[in-house]
Amino acid sequence: MGAQKGKDLLLKLDFNQTSTFATVAGMRSRRIAFNAEPIDITNADSAGRWRELLEGAGVRRAAVAGSGIFKDDTSDANVRELFFDGGIRNWEIVVPDFGTISGAFQVTGLEYAGEHDGEVAYEIAIESAGALSFVAA
Repeated sequence: MGAQKGKDLLLKLDFNQTSTFATVAGMRSRRIAFNAEPIDITNADSAGRWRELLEGAGVRRAAVAGSGIFKDDTSDANVRELFFDGGIRNWEIVVPDFGTISGAFQVTGLEYAGEHDGEVAYEIAIESAGALSFVAA
């Protein structure tokens, strides 16, 4: 993937569970991380006592975090409601020239901050809550 404009990475939410995704917010910074927890199967017979891992096992997860300003009052209210209710909804993360990751996520962090001479900004964190799909760009 070549150089891309950070503003083109989008976070979209299907709040009403109708398969209609809407961009949640004006994100000024964002990041996505994929992680896998390996299963260590090293034993006394492992060659040279080198660690061995069980292929295809372990827990995979994705985490998305970002900050900025909400697009509108509805987006703010929807995300806030999901956080306080512990709701899980389908989200799409659009990464330009890479693809779209979609699946169930839960809002795990929501912070608000503001300066006396500026707008109120937010920070959001969502974690995968099930299998994800990927469609290449």
